[in-house]
Amino acid sequence: MSLWTDLGAILSAMASQDSWEIRNALKSDAAWVLGAVATAAGGFLVLFLYRLFPLLDRHLERTIMVWSYLAIAFIIFWGVIDRFVFKNQEPWSTTIPPLLFMIMAWFGAAFNVRLRTHLSFSEFRMIMPRWAQMACLCLDAVLWFVFAVIVFVSTVRVTALSASNFQIVLGTDNVMQWWFLITAPLSFVLLAARVFENLSDDLSNWRENRPLINQAVIGEDR
Repeated sequence: MSLWTDLGAILSAMASQDSWEIRNALKSDAAWVLGAVATAAGGFLVLFLYRLFPLLDRHLERTIMVWSYLAIAFIIFWGVIDRFVFKNQEPWSTTIPPLLFMIMAWFGAAFNVRLRTHLSFSEFRMIMPRWAQMACLCLDAVLWFVFAVIVFVSTVRVTALSASNFQIVLGTDNVMQWWFLITAPLSFVLLAARVFENLSDDLSNWRENRPLINQAVIGEDR
């Protein structure tokens, strides 16, 4: 009964949009249950959007990664000119780039899960029996989903903590840290969608007797 009470408290806090209440409500173990449901539901919703709009499937994470990288490069480039030519320096020029880099890395993780370039051990798996290959792919899906849930819940808690303390990005007056931190749970919802997408492909390959394991190449389209 306590679990249902805690779940109700979390949903009530979310509805109130009060960061302090959300922070306190998320301290309970019910956050893991709700986090798992939210990650799965969000993942399936994103997968549905990928099926509906193939352009998103091919370019969403890469677009975010490229623009984050360009923003980092521009801030650093202008910071060097500003410092050594104009003898000036924006106080946020050293704090915004690390946050943008984290965004690039988080969405890059989802993109490379789709490409299976994260410790896939494809050379070893290609010599395994077909049933063992499928077992490994299913294990991958389970482990990646569990990892996504852990990161989702943990980063939602950190985001709520940051929002409740009104933490601002150092060097700025009104740019809140949680605006950047909230992209972490969002990116791992995208990662969950990629996990489901890969598993769907694997099951289809299994039924159609197509090869299950292919050599993974970083940056290569599937």
